[in-house]
Amino acid sequence: MSLHDRIDRRGWLRRAAALALGALPLGGAMASPEIFPSRPVTLWVPWPAGGATDVSLRLLAELASVWLGQPVLTENRGGAGGTLAMPVLQQARPDGYTVAQMPQPVFRVPHTQKVLWDPIRDVTPIIQVSGVTFGVLVAAASRIRSLDDLFAFARARPGELTIATNGIGTTPHMVLEELFTARGLRYIHVPYKGTAEQLNAIAGGQVMAGVNSTGFGPAVDTGTLRLLVTFGAERSKRWPEVPVLRELGFDIVAKSPFGLAGPRGLPPGVVTVLHEAFKKAMFDQRFKDELAKYDQEIDYLGPQAYAQSCREIFVQERAMVDKLGLARTGS
Repeated sequence: MSLHDRIDRRGWLRRAAALALGALPLGGAMASPEIFPSRPVTLWVPWPAGGATDVSLRLLAELASVWLGQPVLTENRGGAGGTLAMPVLQQARPDGYTVAQMPQPVFRVPHTQKVLWDPIRDVTPIIQVSGVTFGVLVAAASRIRSLDDLFAFARARPGELTIATNGIGTTPHMVLEELFTARGLRYIHVPYKGTAEQLNAIAGGQVMAGVNSTGFGPAVDTGTLRLLVTFGAERSKRWPEVPVLRELGFDIVAKSPFGLAGPRGLPPGVVTVLHEAFKKAMFDQRFKDELAKYDQEIDYLGPQAYAQSCREIFVQERAMVDKLGLARTGS
């Protein structure tokens, strides 16, 4: 697409936002100079800088900037299992200049601990972007070569198996709880804030195994880590020799779809502008290629469909938390 076409497209997006905000009468005369966006937009990434998700979202922000006609800046707020951007959204003005990634833990944590925010009440869904490939990993030199080996070690040496995840209450942690509870086994959970730190701990022997998403691809491909099992509905095209949990007798599929959202009350015209810009960025070949590095694909949903999906995931997470006996008690 030519630069002229992109400029025309940006003009259309801005006009749509202005109409919805009431800044531009139907006759076309400008009633206010404030047309969205007139300054940079900030995308909050609830993970440490340098991880695969952070890198991917920085590229998405860069590509969306072209269509918005304003920079999309990225800010990191890692920790708490990927939920620390929620207070930012809750407190931000609904003007479109603050958006954040919505990873699956934000729909789970309110069921397991008391938080001041609500992932349905306090946000305006904009677009679903992708899902991730989860897997159980060990160091390349490890004697553990299968999930059964992991269970066997836990059974033979109770209290000695250490497994790392990217945080308490994250999808990897929840899947581990379900896997080990099903067999009456115990393990020592070791949470890490960032992917790089966790993968280094697995490779260096600080922990015996780990469960992660997205960012382990290069380490597996170079032979630093061994992938034992993935959590998708079917085997990964990238690692077709690795089984999925369903093949091993566990009816578990975990892809953790994620998207972008703004604060509650975001005007429809602003949602349209942001959605269209990020959608164009998503389907840019550069972004597709970046996702492919980590065995991810586009999993697009528009604002209404994504909002419905968020509501359904919230209910499903409550059911899973109840099943595992992890629901919070008290007010």
